[in-house]
Parts: sequence; C-alpha cells; structure tokens
Amino acid sequence: MSNDEATRPGEEPAEVTSEATEATEAAAESSGTESEAAEAEAPSVDSLLAEVASLQDKVKAQQDSVLRAQAEMQNVRRRAERDVENAHKFALEKFSADLLPVIDSLERALDAADNLESEAVKGMRDGVELTLKMFVDTLGKHGVEQINPMGEPFNPEFHQAMTMVPNPEMEPNSVMDVMQKGYVLRGRLVRPAMVVVSKAAE
Repeated sequence: MSNDEATRPGEEPAEVTSEATEATEAAAESSGTESEAAEAEAPSVDSLLAEVASLQDKVKAQQDSVLRAQAEMQNVRRRAERDVENAHKFALEKFSADLLPVIDSLERALDAADNLESEAVKGMRDGVELTLKMFVDTLGKHGVEQINPMGEPFNPEFHQAMTMVPNPEMEPNSVMDVMQKGYVLRGRLVRPAMVVVSKAAE
C-alpha cells in the first residue's frame, strides 16, 4: 500500500468530508427557508386584534338578536294571556247587552204602576219590583253594574246627553234626569246612560 492510498489515523476521506459539508449546508438552508416561510405565514398582532374585534361584534350582534327574540316572545305571551283574560272577563258582554231591554221594560212597568192605587196593581208592582231586583243582583254577581248618575257631573265616557236644559238650581253640566240607565261590565261600557244635562240659565 502506498503512502497516498493510506489514510492517516484521525483523518476522514476527502469525499466523505465533502458530502457531510454539503448535507450540513443543505440542512441549514432548508431550516432557514422553513423559518422564513413560517415568519411569512404568521399573522401580525394587528390582524389578530382586528379578527378578535370582528368576532366580538358578531357575538354582540347575536346576543342582541337573542334578546330581541326573547322580548318578542314575552310580548306575544303577555298578549295571549291578556286576550284569554279578556275573553273570560268579557264573555258575557253581548249576553248582558241583550238582557238590558228586559230590565228597561221592568223599570217602565214599575213607573207605570206608581200612578195606580188598586191593591191588585200593588201586588203586581211588588212582584215586578222583586223580579227586577233579582235580575239586577244576578247581573251584578257576574260583573254587570248599573249606571244611575242622577245629580252627578256629566261624564261623556259613560253618559250620553240627550238634551241640555237651563236649570239655575243645579251646577252646569250636571245630570238632572236619567232617561235610561247605563251599564258597565267589569269597568267596560256596555251601554251609556241616556241623560238630560243642566246648563246655566240664559
């Protein structure tokens, strides 16, 4: 073996050293390229903050939408409950209005009987009066109340003025006569009282 072919102790062949150097450089170059690519792909702080702000706006919009939907559902439920309550409360409105002419007839019968003195008429009058009282009391149990505003100030919400008459003995705009009584059902007007209203003397 010649001196040129022999490898000295502690030394590597030239070809192996060259290949190792090239592999190291390639690895370093590859590592640098990957680092640069990672840096290029990493989002900036400003873009992250903008994205967070956008997401927060979307969350707030969704929360507002949910709150509006809940409020609308509550309103619908309240309206439904109110409608059901009114349906129960005023179920007798039409029925009671249909019964009022019967009460009017009984009251007119009593007024006519006041002008008669016979015992037969007196007995009949007592019966009519008792029937009328039972009738009015029964309606009262179901929330129907009578409006008899004699001597009270005129109230256009519950009274219907048929005429105005000068009357120096009463305050102007006072009810001086009730031609037909009115009725309300649990505070709701069923029929206004027909009245004669006083006015100042001319």
